[in-house]
Amino acid sequence: MDCFSLKGKVAIVTGCRVGLGAGIAAGLAQAGAHIFGVGSNPDMSETKEKVEAFGVRFESMAADLTSIERVDEIVNTCLEKFGRVDILVNNAGIIRREDAVNFSEKDWDDVININLKTVFFLSQRVAKEFIRRQSGGKIINVASMLSYQGGFRVPSYTASKSGVLGLTKEMANEWAKYRINVNAIAPGYMETDITQALREDKKRAEQILSRIPAGRWGKPEDIAGPAVFLASSASDYVNGFTLAVDGGWLAW
Repeated sequence: MDCFSLKGKVAIVTGCRVGLGAGIAAGLAQAGAHIFGVGSNPDMSETKEKVEAFGVRFESMAADLTSIERVDEIVNTCLEKFGRVDILVNNAGIIRREDAVNFSEKDWDDVININLKTVFFLSQRVAKEFIRRQSGGKIINVASMLSYQGGFRVPSYTASKSGVLGLTKEMANEWAKYRINVNAIAPGYMETDITQALREDKKRAEQILSRIPAGRWGKPEDIAGPAVFLASSASDYVNGFTLAVDGGWLAW
């Protein structure tokens, strides 16, 4: 099972304060990786505690990921703290809900910027480091069920996550020759902040649950195993694939 070990590796995980990001960070830490967390909120104490419980280091910095202005600083700070980076997890994301006919330019730009634009430019910066070191590396993007489906009242989110699926393939095609694996995880309906409004809508929550073959909403820890696989040498021949972790939603 050594091919699943991340001992000594360093992972940048965006949006790791709560939810899926925290679950991914804890999973990578359990496999042996040190974690450099990035998010808009500087208080990542809960994730820090979970990560350090596995005997690895956790460092973090706050950054507004709706802009790419701090992309270089993020990678440089990680290198200063740990001396290397081996894994990038582009997890940070936001959603805005409104009828498409009333959707504002701001809500469009905010979502596209953090969910797609920053994903690309942070990946580009990390890929340059992998290429400079001639080390190879792993990039994991977080897609969505709406990478495959249209959804309702979330036009910018659907556009951004559809873009993540395509961008994952494109970057994988270009960077595979450098031993850089670019893949994505498409979570189904998860118990996170982003789905709180849906879960509080009793009628909608029941509709969603009735369509999930597994019979439950996903939890952040359900993403940990797939993330470890895609971050480890076990996935060295996996390129440009988006893995659905959805309790069977897409198979319905």
